[in-house]
Amino acid sequence: MTQEQTLDEATSTDEEALGGLNLKVNVEQVGPCKQHITVTIDGQDIADYRSKTIENYTSRAELPGFRAGKVPTRIIEKRFEKEIQNQLKHDLLVQSLEQVIRDNKIDAISEPSLDIETLDLPEQGDMEYEFDVEVRPSFELLEYKGLEINRQTREINDEEVNSYLDRLREQHGTLQPVDEPAQAGDYVVVDVKFYFGEKLVREMSELTVRLRPVVRFQDAELAGFDELMKGAKADDVRETTIPISTESDVIEMRGETVKAVFTVLDVKRAQLKPLDEDFLEMYNVASVEDIKGKIREMLERQVGYEQRQSTRDQVLEKLAESASWDLPEGLVRSQMENALRREMLEMSQSGFSQKDIAARENEIRQRSLTITRQALKQHFILDKIAATENIEPTPEDLEREIQMMAYQRGESPRQVRARLIKSGMIENLSAQIRERLAVDLILDNAKFKDTPAKPADIDRVEAISKTICVPTKDQRASFEEETEEGDE
Repeated sequence: MTQEQTLDEATSTDEEALGGLNLKVNVEQVGPCKQHITVTIDGQDIADYRSKTIENYTSRAELPGFRAGKVPTRIIEKRFEKEIQNQLKHDLLVQSLEQVIRDNKIDAISEPSLDIETLDLPEQGDMEYEFDVEVRPSFELLEYKGLEINRQTREINDEEVNSYLDRLREQHGTLQPVDEPAQAGDYVVVDVKFYFGEKLVREMSELTVRLRPVVRFQDAELAGFDELMKGAKADDVRETTIPISTESDVIEMRGETVKAVFTVLDVKRAQLKPLDEDFLEMYNVASVEDIKGKIREMLERQVGYEQRQSTRDQVLEKLAESASWDLPEGLVRSQMENALRREMLEMSQSGFSQKDIAARENEIRQRSLTITRQALKQHFILDKIAATENIEPTPEDLEREIQMMAYQRGESPRQVRARLIKSGMIENLSAQIRERLAVDLILDNAKFKDTPAKPADIDRVEAISKTICVPTKDQRASFEEETEEGDE
């Protein structure tokens, strides 16, 4: 047997046989949701673990000139010195961390920032190590049953159904150039240059944009775009100014105003796909009335989504009265993308189009830090309620959501499930269901006052999945340094 084989077969120390470690633990609150923990392991425990580790190697080692299990201990210690040290550090670290977290009731939300390679294992005496860990905030829940909530309601009308059907037909239709001035609902193909003062900060070529009241970039929002481009023809040039989001990744551009120069290349108009058998087959329906029925159901789900968002916001606003605790900036930034993905997932489940989802994504990115900080507090509140009420999604809950997403995307549940698992979003889906069940419990026990809601303006925003301001490498480095200093 080779030395490598011997190492592979060596087992870790039997912690149960040795019993728990004698630890001295000091827990210090060093920031919002952040603890600094110092652990001291008693020298006798280290000696006992070392003896057990050497015994494990001795019982398994096979070296030339010795029978299996009969290699002298001093030779084992010399030959496998590095491996024994690494195994010993690993066993002590794993066992001590388990005890520290369990005995001190540390509710960690991230892995401890600890590098095993930097641990110093003494030949004799005690061993000390320290680490930082992010923990769940500690707070008291307000009474969440019997809340008074305003609930907006509205009925889906035929006009909304027909409008949504036209959007589906356009989605599968084509854009055709027209020799007419641009009008509301048309598309313009433009080259765009953005200037800050005299400096050119970004160019976008052959951008196809629909004439809508608002054009939303990931870091800015242009109001009045439909009026700006009304009557435009090829070779026309239109100029305007755009305020940059106060949460742009390019720090020095936050809140600044840039000039946008649009050069029109072409004007196009949507040609809707006919309501033929091919179109009906795409949505697995037999008639136009069938697809209208499906659309009405989807729009009603969207009303339900809007209603949930409105009532959810009211619920969380009331519950958040107790959320005076702060969150570490590093945690907020690391969770920003996760919160965004969950929002996009829920909108997808509710049948919103990719254009609607992209518009919402850009809106969130413009206010990403504020939204993420709020979303995290909401998550912790709902998570605590779910834990208090023993709320957990069932496999049936998860499967039902996957089947709904599959229908809306025209895919099989197997395909959707595989993609969710591959992308890591299956956990997001499970967490989203758990939080929704917690909100449902609150709403089931709430007192409602119904008020009429205005129809949604689904044709208001055109989303552009680009930023106007692009950070340079130096700017990104400065941004990361600022973040690290904020964490400290």
